[in-house]
Amino acid sequence: MKVDVYKRSEGHNLCSYLIVPNQKTLPEEVANTDWLVHELNVDFEPGGKSRFTLKPDDAFDQLGEKGYAISHLDDRTSDSDVH
Repeated sequence: MKVDVYKRSEGHNLCSYLIVPNQKTLPEEVANTDWLVHELNVDFEPGGKSRFTLKPDDAFDQLGEKGYAISHLDDRTSDSDVH
């Protein structure tokens, strides 16, 4: 599946990632926050390796439930890390 990846910097030098299906607009409930484009048109497949702090199977569950997937609080990463 092709997805677009957004990144949000948070306090304590942490960041979260959000993915939505490629070329879909950000859902209203997350559009009001400070998400910035990180990468567009990224291959993201179920059963694959974790990317952008997102575990694929969990991310696909989230995509099915709400149309987007977001990093869990415990899975945030240092804002200086590049993924």
